Order: sequence, then structure tokens, then C-alpha cells
Amino acid sequence: MRSMPDFTRKEGAPSGDFRSDSRFMLGYFEKQGDALLYRYDAERLLIEPWGADSLRVRASKMPQMPEELWALEGKPADTGAQVKISEYGAEIVNGRIRAVVNNIGKLTFYNQKGEILLEEYVRNREDMFASTTSSLEVEAREFKPIIGGDYKLTMRFESNPDEKLYGMGQYQQKFLNVKGAELELAHRNSQASVPFVLSSLGYGFLWNNPAIGRVSFNKNITTWEVQSAKKLDYWITAGDTPAQIEEAYADATGKVPMMPEYGLGFWQCKLRYQTQEELLEVAREYKRRQIPLDVIVVDFFHWPKQGDWRFDPDYWPDPDAMIAELKQMGIELMVSVWPMVDYRSENFAEMKAKGLLTRVEKGVRIDNTYMGNTIQFDPTNPEARAYVWDKCRKNYYDKGVRIFWLDEAEPEYTVYDFENYRYHLGPNVQIGNVYPVLYAKAFFDGMREAGQENVVNLLRCAWAGSQKYGALVWSGDIHSTFESLQNQFAAGLNMGIAGIPWWTTDIGGFFGANIYDEKYHEVFARWFEYGAFCPVMRLHGYRMPYQPQFGTTGGAECVSGAPNEIWSYGDEVYEICRKYIDIREQLRPYTRQLMKEAHEKGTPVMRPLFYDFPEDAVCWENETEYLFGPQILVAPVMEAGQRTKEVYLPAGAVWTDIWTGKSYEGGTLVTVDTPLDKLPVFTRDGIEIHV
Repeated sequence: MRSMPDFTRKEGAPSGDFRSDSRFMLGYFEKQGDALLYRYDAERLLIEPWGADSLRVRASKMPQMPEELWALEGKPADTGAQVKISEYGAEIVNGRIRAVVNNIGKLTFYNQKGEILLEEYVRNREDMFASTTSSLEVEAREFKPIIGGDYKLTMRFESNPDEKLYGMGQYQQKFLNVKGAELELAHRNSQASVPFVLSSLGYGFLWNNPAIGRVSFNKNITTWEVQSAKKLDYWITAGDTPAQIEEAYADATGKVPMMPEYGLGFWQCKLRYQTQEELLEVAREYKRRQIPLDVIVVDFFHWPKQGDWRFDPDYWPDPDAMIAELKQMGIELMVSVWPMVDYRSENFAEMKAKGLLTRVEKGVRIDNTYMGNTIQFDPTNPEARAYVWDKCRKNYYDKGVRIFWLDEAEPEYTVYDFENYRYHLGPNVQIGNVYPVLYAKAFFDGMREAGQENVVNLLRCAWAGSQKYGALVWSGDIHSTFESLQNQFAAGLNMGIAGIPWWTTDIGGFFGANIYDEKYHEVFARWFEYGAFCPVMRLHGYRMPYQPQFGTTGGAECVSGAPNEIWSYGDEVYEICRKYIDIREQLRPYTRQLMKEAHEKGTPVMRPLFYDFPEDAVCWENETEYLFGPQILVAPVMEAGQRTKEVYLPAGAVWTDIWTGKSYEGGTLVTVDTPLDKLPVFTRDGIEIHV
């Protein structure tokens, strides 16, 4: 590690007053309260303490520094940060983190040991503190003017090729360590950009900018780039352990509520129950078989038209009675909500007149064409949030619905021309990634105002800060294959590191599977086993063969998939499912404690091995196992026909195989049998799972 330099002239540097030498581009420093301000020409660079061991960095060429908080909570109380300004540079120290700015504005971050955590990439002949001179003339913070608009923004950092990086949200790729990856800073179906990254060097970094863009964690340089921005805005923290970093990030961006009790058990769902009686009969069958069931779901197109936000009375004639019967069985009903508003919807004309809908820059005002020409409601508009919640309150909440499935939360477009959409808060290219946060906020605020304390709603997308609005994120419309399961393994762990502790998948994948295909039965069984050790255990999917349509009007125009209950896949799979639902029920007290830690500290419910064992170097390399809380190690089987698996047991603990009862010292690699009904699971510190 390189250590921090002192501010002295290097041998060969020009003598005299640098500020009076026109060959050097030198800026000016000011102390503003507890913050450090650097000025040069039109740019203002502001570095301020933002929580213990943490700094917020903003830069802009606007007349005034933009004040949007975006993912961050309000500025924390005084942290005792210190600012020092010398002739050759300035620094700000806040606990474990120190930021140093030299005279040309280059910014470097150090930990309390003087080791470099992160350093801007600058190539400039005028950098008198650089180890080598350069004629490249590359700026770290580049504001490229958009003619008639704001700025295309690029932020460049030096890259440490040995660094490992985790987080960034959910991308459909199998790499847990995203070092070397290029990631789109944009949402799509099954892709959630949550731009927080945790480094093996001991820092966490939040790109606090909801604009559409891209980040490249290359070997030689790290580059963040967005299409349109008014300011550069990021937050950085230093910590001695991943847990310290993660908890500081949760303090800065907010924590999940406490998970309700019905979030701890098994959830049943399919695309889609077509009638009230069909759904009730499934719930009754679970009860007849004495299988614990916490939640059952009414999926999309239970409404007449998109944007009506109510039950279609032809197929759901008495939702009050349905919900009452479910509650008598101890089952909560979750109802799907979409943000699309069909031109034929009963609410379209009023919403358009009041300016509650997304706009387009050119062309016909349509952003999706699934089952009708639609436009999204605009959750960046507080009036639109209140309008949609009011409809859902009257038509669902007042009937007893306490969980909403906020689907299409990216939102999803038929054509991903990000530059063609505009919201109340600004153009999509500049603020679009905040859409799922404010979608979740619309329902969170309404439910809290209605008196509900513990709020959880299922969303298909998230951005930084979504967690504080009760967002349970699932990984979208994914394929029903082992390859897809491998992607979800990485996605779930990186979402947890990115600050979204509530995460789940469609157990079995969403589409591409026939319920009578024996090869798929293996995929389904392995996925179900894995699902028992996810934050929420939820079965869903669009299975084949598709079912005949029950009707031809309203929501019935949308087709339905095959049965997707645990008894739909044959006796062997059924018994496996029953076994893992029983395991999930045994774990209720443990899972409840994990949810409490997520609520109080922001701790991921499921996390990579290095989170609890940062001193074990092997844990930083492992991408096939994870921890479900601190006491349970899970090694999912993610390959067809795999009947044995090597499992690494982290050093510093004694691990017990739940199937054999055999204990092992940590720091060892063991080979275990993995017949179809056995997922490799190890426990520590006395926790027991009866199998």
C-alpha cells in the first residue's frame, strides 16, 4: 500500500509562489463549517463529513451546488471532522477516513493507517505531486457540456488490480466479484442498478446519482459515466470490516422496517390464478394437507384494464369474503399492482389532465404496448403517488390487503429509449433510476399513514435507498434453468451488499419450464431447497402447458400458466418441498432475529462468506457458498446431476453437517453427498436443524 504524502515540494519542482506561476493550474481552498471547498474556474468541489468515518463528495459547475439528497438521509450530526489547509493542498479527516486535495484539485482517500483507499485518475503535466509526469491531459472529474442542457459526467479513479469489489445490485451474470465487469447504470426487467460497492481494501462507495449511465471496473482504471447530470455526487466510508462498512452505509441511506411475521414463512404464487374460487381452493388444499402457508398471491390482470387498480367483478365477485376466509386460515393476500395506465382505463383521462403520467420527448405518448397502449404513472410527482395510493387504498387496503406486489418497477418499456422519457423531477436520463424508490415510497407512506407499522411490499426493482420504504426485491422474469439459478446466487448476495437485505427469486425460475418435464423437476427441487434459505421463500412461475382462458373480457384476456403448487411436480418433488418448508418453519426464531438485525443495523440476511470471516482469505475467493445469517452456511447445488460437492468451511469456527451430525474444524475443504433431497447446509454455535 502507498502511504499518504506530506505537502512538501518535490526535488525539481519550481520554486517560489506556485499561485503566481501561470504555468500551474492552481485552485483555491475554503473551510465552510465542517466541510472543505475547493474552487477552480467554474467548478466547486465540496467534501463534507456525512456520518462516522464517512464523507460526501459533490462537484458541480452550476451557479449553485444542487442540494438533492437522492439516496442519502439528511446530514448527520457533527462528527468532529477536522479541515486543514496548507500552501500546497488541503485535507479533511473524519474518523477512519482522510481526504487529501492537492493544488490542481486531485482527490485521494486514505484510511487511518495512511493507506490509499481510492485515488482519482489524473494525467496532467501540472500535477507537481504525481510520481511521473504525463502529457495525456486527462481529468478525473469531467463535465462535458451538452449544448443547450446540462453536462455529460465522467468520474475516473485509479484501479488496484488486486482489489475485489462486491455489490452494485442485481445483474444477470454469475460473477460475485464485479472487479473487471462493466455494468449499466440503468434498470431493466431482472436488472436492478443499486450503485453501492464494497471493496476488499476497506471502503464502501455509493454513486449517489440516479442518471442513466455505465461503470467500468477495469484493471487499469475505474470509470463512472452518466449521460446527463447537474452534479457529481458520491459517498465514501472506511471500515476495518465489511460489517462496519455495511452498517455505515445503512446509517447513511436508511434501514428496512421490521419484517412482519408473515414474511418469515412460505409464500405461494403462480402466473396466474384466474378466479377467486381457484385461488381459495389452492389455499384450502394447503390447509387440508397441513402445509404451513403465510402468503398467497393474486397476480396481474385481475383488473379490468391496466390503471383501474381494482378487482374485476366478473372473476373476483366478493374480494371481501375471499380476504376474510384467507385471514381465518392465517394466510395474507398479496395483490399485484402495475404502474401502467391503459388509454382505455377509467382513470386515464383524469390522470393525464392532472399531469400524473410519464411524458415522452417525441412521438406518441406510449411507453409500453403489453395488452394495450399504456403510459406509466409518474411516482416522482407527489400528487401522482397520492392518487395511485388512494385508488389502491379504497379498492384493496380497506378490504384487508396488507401486502402489495409492485410489479414493473423499473419501469419496463417496450423500447428502451431512455432519453425519450421525462418525469416530474426531470428527464429520465438524468433521474430515471430513482423510479422504483419513489414507487415503493408511494405505498409505504400510504400504509404507514393508515396505521400499519411493519410494511413489506414486493418490487421487481430497486435503487439505493429503496430498503427504507419496505422494498422486498425479487430478481424478475428469469429462466427456469441451472444457469439462471447460478446468476441468481450472485445477484442475491450482491443485492444484500448493495444495501437491499430483503431479496427473493421466483423459486423454479419464471418461464421456460414444463411441469411434466422430469429434467426440470431437478431444477425445481434444487431451487426450492435454495429458496428455503433466502430472506423470503416465495414460489412463483409461468409454467407450461398454459391453461385455457376462463373468460374473454377484462383481465381474462391474459392467459394463465400451468398449476404451480408443490404437489404439481410429482411425489418425489412434493416430499422434498414439504421437508424444506418444515425446515423454514423451524428457523422462524432464527430468521426473525436476522430480520431484526437488518432492521436495526442494515445487516444483509444472506451474505458472502467474507462478511463474517474477513480474516480468512479463502472466503474472499469463494463464489459457490453463502451465509444465511452468521450461524448457517449454505452451498447450493446449481448443476444438473451433481451428487457430491466440495464445501469450504471458514476458519475460526466449528461447523456441523445438518444431515450427518458430523462436525469439522473451520479452514478445511470437505466433500459431501448431495442426493436430490439434500442441500449442503452446515451450522455453528449450537444452532440445530432437525431433518
